[in-house]
Amino acid sequence: MHEHAALALVTEGHAVVELRDRFEVQAGDVLLVPAGERHRFIRNSRTTAFGVGFCAPCYAPSELASLLDPFERARSGASPVVHLPTERHEHVARLIAELGAETHADRTHRRLVQKSLLALVLAEVTRTASVAPAANLQPGVVAEALHFIERMCLEPISLSDVARAVGKSPSYVTTALKQATGKSVVEWIIAGRLSEARNRLLHTDEIVEVIAERVGYADATHLIRLFRRTHGVTPAAWRHQQRRR
Repeated sequence: MHEHAALALVTEGHAVVELRDRFEVQAGDVLLVPAGERHRFIRNSRTTAFGVGFCAPCYAPSELASLLDPFERARSGASPVVHLPTERHEHVARLIAELGAETHADRTHRRLVQKSLLALVLAEVTRTASVAPAANLQPGVVAEALHFIERMCLEPISLSDVARAVGKSPSYVTTALKQATGKSVVEWIIAGRLSEARNRLLHTDEIVEVIAERVGYADATHLIRLFRRTHGVTPAAWRHQQRRR
């Protein structure tokens, strides 16, 4: 399980993955893993895949929000496997490879290019997923809570807000989320905020005080304390370390 959303394009071989249920993936399939979903490969036969991980809350408030729909459908009970048309396999693989190159290269306009490439990858998945037969999905409390947190974690929300959004008591939501993901509501809110903070530390020159405000903290010392607890260093020190690589 991880705090970010992820997808994997299988290019060779086949495997069986466990994500609530068991699913078989083969060349041309895209496996969608929403943040917070426990998953594991239980059988792997010479499988090669390209993977992409990204911070869903960082894109939820933007024009890319609709491209996250396949992840929400998977979280609500739809199959997490999207079968790409054969003629799109190489194109999507090239997009993911280029996205990986942009992620590890020091180039001008890197963040904009990364966002554009990610949008193209997600668009391919969304277009394919949208033509699949619609399932009669009934999202559970955990799926609804994580969906709300992803969309709203950069706002000043609390456990009470999440509970109100899903129509359950705070204690019920706390227990359900903790049992399903190992993390509390507050921990998921913090995880989303820290993801966006890291994103801004890497790709902007904004000072820590500004970043703190953008990710939901009026007091920068609160962000600094949480960041140090998670990463062992302050946001400024982390930015310096990353930019020296």
